[in-house]
Amino acid sequence: SISIRVHPVKGVSVSVPYIVPYAAAMLFFEARRGWILETMARQKEKFKDVKVASPSEVEAMRRQAKDQLPGRLAELAARYGFTYNRVTIKHNATNWGSCSTKNNINLNLNIVRLPQVLQDYILLHELCHLRHHDHSHAFHLLLEHVLTDNLMRLLPESPTDDPDDNLRLAYALARKAAGSKARYPMDYTFTRAIRQYRLI
Repeated sequence: SISIRVHPVKGVSVSVPYIVPYAAAMLFFEARRGWILETMARQKEKFKDVKVASPSEVEAMRRQAKDQLPGRLAELAARYGFTYNRVTIKHNATNWGSCSTKNNINLNLNIVRLPQVLQDYILLHELCHLRHHDHSHAFHLLLEHVLTDNLMRLLPESPTDDPDDNLRLAYALARKAAGSKARYPMDYTFTRAIRQYRLI
């Protein structure tokens, strides 16, 4: 079957089986032209306020990510007993990170734009995939455990009178997770917080 995908960054792509003639693909494309233009217009409106990073900004984020993320990933892995093979910094348009079946971890350089508590969430999420390469109940139980422990480590034993932005966010996430009725309250709360940020 022929399929068309409209991506806000990569543009329009048409997937065609090798047995389908080029002319047939063009006819299909022309028949769907109206839908394509409407989809592009909707995406343009949806992402009109999303900043597009310049090449120099991307390289600056890449340097910062390579300097900071591997060390923090290693620290969290050692704390919770995870072992991975390789970590790679990438500039993906669709995800914050991934973990391969060969136990290699990919991290998006955009992570450095997040507050520390949300950076840790992404790193811990990928580390948990080293033991469960899915989003099963077992994966979520492990993730809930490490997220809770890590969040408690970030919060001081005695509330401070002048918390920084990261600490205020950590307190807010802890309160929301404690009051959540979601099946996996920590993951649910952190996932909603991450949605405030877009990949650039």
